Amino acid sequence: MAAQVVTVAQQKGGAGKTTLALHLGVCWAGQGHRVALLDIDPQGSLTDWFRLREQHGVKSAGRLDHRIASGWRTSSEIDRLKAEHDIILIDSPPHAETEAKIAIRAASLLLIPVQLSPMDLMATGPTIKLAEGERTPWILVLNRVPARGLLADTILAQINQQGLVLAQASLGNRTVFASSLMTGRGVTEAAPHSQAADEVMSLAGEIWSRLAAGRLTPVNAAV
Repeated sequence: MAAQVVTVAQQKGGAGKTTLALHLGVCWAGQGHRVALLDIDPQGSLTDWFRLREQHGVKSAGRLDHRIASGWRTSSEIDRLKAEHDIILIDSPPHAETEAKIAIRAASLLLIPVQLSPMDLMATGPTIKLAEGERTPWILVLNRVPARGLLADTILAQINQQGLVLAQASLGNRTVFASSLMTGRGVTEAAPHSQAADEVMSLAGEIWSRLAAGRLTPVNAAV
């Protein structure tokens, strides 16, 4: 499989972009893949986490690299990373800045994390519109999913009614997702037998299968 670019973007801050990107990256690297994490978010949370990883001497089964880029350098950095990696994961800014547009345009697939709240669901609109403008396939990923209740069921019904593309796998609202980051690890490293790790592996497997088989959702179409 040729190198694939997966961009994680969401116009609303606090949706869990960085957490989603790094847990997926760690999972794929742990399976022996060559993974690059590209941080183009000025906040630099992904970069801070990777520094912690280096400080704690954490090693992956495969290759897990980290790069920073901004502005016009973003496209050239993506091209360079493609030559040496199986997959490039891009953590983008939470606004429609130049870097976000470049990252979405370059992506084989755009992941849009969304929590089960009305504000998060409404915030997906601008990101989807940006992806469609760039002709980039996209998929929603439910993040920090709470125990099922009336609100969760209502939001899920709205997602279905709107015909939004939704990944089958989702990530629950579990403290281990955050606590594992404190030592520069992903949940599949810090708690490999946990339900959280199972969720990440399921999502990673689903996305990898889509990329490998070329089963990328066309713009404006449901799965």
